[in-house]
Amino acid sequence: MISKEDLRISKFMSLVLRHKPEEIGLKFDKYGYICTSDLINGMNEKGYKVTIADIQRIVIEDDKQRYSFNTDETKIKANQGHSVEVNLKLEAVKPPNELYHGTSTRFSDSIYKHGIIKQSRQYVHLSADIDTALKVGKRHGEPVIFVIDSQQMHKDGYKFYLSENKVWLIDYVPTKYFRVME
Repeated sequence: MISKEDLRISKFMSLVLRHKPEEIGLKFDKYGYICTSDLINGMNEKGYKVTIADIQRIVIEDDKQRYSFNTDETKIKANQGHSVEVNLKLEAVKPPNELYHGTSTRFSDSIYKHGIIKQSRQYVHLSADIDTALKVGKRHGEPVIFVIDSQQMHKDGYKFYLSENKVWLIDYVPTKYFRVME
């Protein structure tokens, strides 16, 4: 179980590594990495007293595997979920027959009207299993699960990507490719 302090550190890391590296005076390289020592120094200046051991522990213990290091741990990045353009070096892969998108019922009307859009993120996030989609949906309120006909989308030329932490990514899911799970 993650400690309250590690959770606080992880949330700030998520902000910096997915959305706002400028929060600690940094910029991503084109692949979304920042220097690990710069992350630590910037976080310490913001009042998060962290060491390399703290960052390593959070990367290893994060249940969603949000972060990863380069091979010598001198750089760190978020694996997906960016609201800024980064090259995640993803290759298109064939998805399973169905994927799932968990969200809140309060977003259902918009989704029925416009499809599943990425909003401020770089990609729409999809899950390979219902349990994960349900957990995601519960974070936003009363959950609803959309079942995606990813096999047909793939046949129709849509490109799917699989992030390092096994989240399925796509640019957009049109309404004709999903149904609500009963």
